[in-house]
Amino acid sequence: MKQLYDYRGFSLKKLREPRFAHVQLLWGWVAYFVLYFVTENLIPPERCTPIHCWLDDVIPFCEWFAIFYVGWYALVFGSLLYTFFFDVPRFKKIQVFIMITQAVAMVCYILFPSRQDLRPEVFPRENFLTSVMAFIYSFDTSTGVCPSLHAAYSLGILSAGLKDRDLSPLWKVCLTLFVLGVCAGVCFVKQHSALDVLAALPVCLLAEVLVYGKDYWLPRIKS
Repeated sequence: MKQLYDYRGFSLKKLREPRFAHVQLLWGWVAYFVLYFVTENLIPPERCTPIHCWLDDVIPFCEWFAIFYVGWYALVFGSLLYTFFFDVPRFKKIQVFIMITQAVAMVCYILFPSRQDLRPEVFPRENFLTSVMAFIYSFDTSTGVCPSLHAAYSLGILSAGLKDRDLSPLWKVCLTLFVLGVCAGVCFVKQHSALDVLAALPVCLLAEVLVYGKDYWLPRIKS
């Protein structure tokens, strides 16, 4: 069992102390949400290029993948929360990985505004999961989609998890299957084109190289 990180004595005045410096990485989320507001509200949909490929027409809408789509929020929040308190070196890796993908995605969203026109006008069925998707559609616009940050964050967390020697093989298998479900799920609930997921792969590769460097394939994360 990993030890709880000692945050006793923490205050904003001590952010520059080495043992608390990693807390400053959370400012990355503030920057992201500011840019998210700008790209979502100040770039009109008509300026955005529709992202579409033949695979999108083959993939049907399936509300069961809403479980993966919504579960993604728990995956990201839970991974960051757990590592923040129990595995700070890994928290740093995951958070920097996420910040790199956020930065690249936001540059793409601003320089090459994108949107998807895949959402069904009428759900094929009415049930709890379609109600969940209707709610998500109501506040999550269909712009700023390529590359998919749902896929990028998930792959970053998966990368860190697979490198963790303390994580059991069963948990690694479960994490891998869940992340694959998320990547497929964004297409099945019509929140992303398959191209958005594919576009996330080189972004993740860039983050992987920048974060892990010469230790790219090493399973042990060092402080």
